[in-house]
Amino acid sequence: MSTVQELSAPGLDESHAQFRARVRAVLAREVLPHADGWEQRRQISAEGWRALADEGLLALPHAGAGFLDSAVFLEELGRTGYAGIRAAVGVHAYMAASYLTAFGSPELRERYLAPARRGEHVAALAITEADAGSDLRRLTTTAVADGDGGYRVTGVKRHVANGSRAGFYVTVVANAEASSPGLAGASLFVIDADLPGVTRTPQQTLGWLSADVCQVDFADVPVSSDHLIGRPGRALIQLMSALDFERLVAGLLAVGGALFCVELLKQLIRTHRIGDAPLSAKQTVRHRVADLDAELELVRHYGYHAAWSHSQGKLSTRTASILKLRATELAVAAAEAFARYSGARGYQEESTAARLYRDSLAGVIAAGPSEVMRDLVSGEM
Repeated sequence: MSTVQELSAPGLDESHAQFRARVRAVLAREVLPHADGWEQRRQISAEGWRALADEGLLALPHAGAGFLDSAVFLEELGRTGYAGIRAAVGVHAYMAASYLTAFGSPELRERYLAPARRGEHVAALAITEADAGSDLRRLTTTAVADGDGGYRVTGVKRHVANGSRAGFYVTVVANAEASSPGLAGASLFVIDADLPGVTRTPQQTLGWLSADVCQVDFADVPVSSDHLIGRPGRALIQLMSALDFERLVAGLLAVGGALFCVELLKQLIRTHRIGDAPLSAKQTVRHRVADLDAELELVRHYGYHAAWSHSQGKLSTRTASILKLRATELAVAAAEAFARYSGARGYQEESTAARLYRDSLAGVIAAGPSEVMRDLVSGEM
């Protein structure tokens, strides 16, 4: 991977440049040599998780000034060019973990968060259902009190990253006794993956192959009350608090992905020849790449502005939504241009161009589709 110009952004200093260099070296050593194999097996290996944990990259701060280290890591993780890997790690170390970090009891954090940070157990986030994605009012997975102080959980979750390898699921479930369906009275639970009644079925996705995307069925699964994350009936408040963080994480990962693709695109138009001249001799091609490069510069700076805002406790829904929207849409545009300018080679299933394009499409859906991000931005006008 080529050298990327360091940013001058709020909160970043020489220590972050040094940290970026270390992260890049670790990813080059521990991730990139294995990435194609993980894509084929559709999951990160146990050795891969442990290697990232041994380097301290699964235990970076979620808040405060230290989050800027996380921002650097997330961008560099995206810049590996494997969106399935970035999705799996992002869910494990940030999205699922954030609920335990923010709302979990000390006992839950010690039991689940600590081994996740050591790479011993993989975390997954089980929220989406067939009829409950961005709108969770149709949530049908329910928890019924079992009379012994615990619960029985029944329902089906879909599009669960890390689904088959997960040691536990952070899961939102409706209260079966609530008068209103969906999120009214819903709660968050940690559910162990090896409990009786838990079944994992891989879903054959178009991209994000390393993300280990599964359907997870819960059939009368026994869950003790001490596995509640926070107080019962608080899922709506917890989700509203955590979703902006998820959008921030998804946006920073997508910035890295767009950066990787634009770098490849610049190299391609310099080396791919049409007749006796490189593609870069065509003004229309140069201008298209210039537009993508300019937008990347803007979005990348905005990403670090959003990260700094979060580190100060000031991240807004508008800021997180703008970043997630623009970064993921830019990644699609860059991947489409790279595939187009790659010609017939880019249309081959095993090509880098095809992988980048397939992967980019998931980014505009996961963690809230672009249409929802636009609604959130326009709703604050």
